[in-house]
Amino acid sequence: MNKYQKLAGNTLIFAIGSFGAKFLSFFLIRLYTGCMTSAEYSTADLLYQTVNILYPIVTMSMADAVIRFGMDKGYDGRTVYTTAIASTFIGLAVLALLSPLFNLSEMYAGYSFLLYVYCYFSCFRQIASNFVRAKGYVKLFALDGILSTLTIVISNVILLKFLDLGINGYILSIIISDALSFIGLTVVAGLYKYLDFRYFAKKVFKEMLKYSVPLIPTYVLWWITSASDRLFVISMWGESENGIYSASYKIPTLLLMFTTLFFQAWQMSAIENRNDSELPKFYGKIYSAYSSALMIAAAGIIMLVKPLTYLLVDNDPEKNYIYGYHYTPILVIAMVFQCLCQFASSVYNVKKKSMNSMWTSAIAAAVNIILNLILIPRWGAYGAAIATAAAYASCFAVRIFDVTNMIKFNAGHMRTIINTLIIIGMAVLAITEPKLVYLWLAVLFVIITVFNFGAVLSTLKKILNRTGK
Repeated sequence: MNKYQKLAGNTLIFAIGSFGAKFLSFFLIRLYTGCMTSAEYSTADLLYQTVNILYPIVTMSMADAVIRFGMDKGYDGRTVYTTAIASTFIGLAVLALLSPLFNLSEMYAGYSFLLYVYCYFSCFRQIASNFVRAKGYVKLFALDGILSTLTIVISNVILLKFLDLGINGYILSIIISDALSFIGLTVVAGLYKYLDFRYFAKKVFKEMLKYSVPLIPTYVLWWITSASDRLFVISMWGESENGIYSASYKIPTLLLMFTTLFFQAWQMSAIENRNDSELPKFYGKIYSAYSSALMIAAAGIIMLVKPLTYLLVDNDPEKNYIYGYHYTPILVIAMVFQCLCQFASSVYNVKKKSMNSMWTSAIAAAVNIILNLILIPRWGAYGAAIATAAAYASCFAVRIFDVTNMIKFNAGHMRTIINTLIIIGMAVLAITEPKLVYLWLAVLFVIITVFNFGAVLSTLKKILNRTGK
């Protein structure tokens, strides 16, 4: 099995294990928007985004170090896992002391304990999940994805639909899923065998911290880029507007759902083949196919954005969720560049250049904040969406030149520019809705598909060829 086939095989395993469950959870947006007002959904989403930024800080980004060092045969798995768990205990102890401060904010008042419990299980689940993947248990990792998502679905139906717990039900369903996932991974993969504080080594701890600590501000900066716009919208336009804007994010996450399945496998392949003499060629082929498939998928989502919105969110005109489709095409473009940035970050993982990840993320955060301050007061959520897209595009522009200097692969800059212009044109059409809009969108979709299909086909041939040549 060549490296292309192994990458395809791992991607297929993750897809089989996760796609059905993730796709099912995607349809929960209709349940959320049906059971919560836009203001309530805004608060629930804010709590979710808050934990997303807390867990890398609390764990000192050890979840990322677990992948990088756990796959390195030069390190004992017990040392790597024990170090990550010990670091997390320290972080959670500090968070326990500080969590009452959340009650000082009106947005978090009454949710501090729930936030802590959510963060607690999220941290341990993330480390256990990444360690399982690092040890090569890809089938178990995929199975865990199915079970954890099904748990969320069942919990949400019970807690939101039948018990009508609203925001508390939304968060409790995630806590239940994370807790059961961590317990399941620990038992099935025997992770308790890797937790032995006799194997804690200061030297390895320092090496892991050197790699992981720069990722903490990276996560903070990335969070600013992806979530700060919602805080600006809340402060300038209110929670109801932000609830609609948050719901409009859900369709673009279809792209992230697809690319995450691939990236989980790609991250492993990139690290495994880091010493391969043909690594630049490998990167070039995979990047070309990945970016091309991403552009085709984005064009398809933009073409169908309005019917997808009516299908997936509550159509009650009094809740206004259905009007979110006006923001979605811009957010699809933002998600495209976020996915491309994610691919570029794999080079930083391979080369252990976490500082580069940090300063490139800082560029995105700065662009996002500046444009939020300028655009949101004038254009509301439209301004927030444009600021987010511009921020991710800026980050990608810097990263792609940076990483191609580390691993000299062909990034096809002209292809990216042409693709970007086409999907921007499609977004404008989808938002303004001129006459024959679906005809024009279909024509542009065909053009972008024909333009990119060759790159995808070329990589498929590599997969089908046993030698990978």
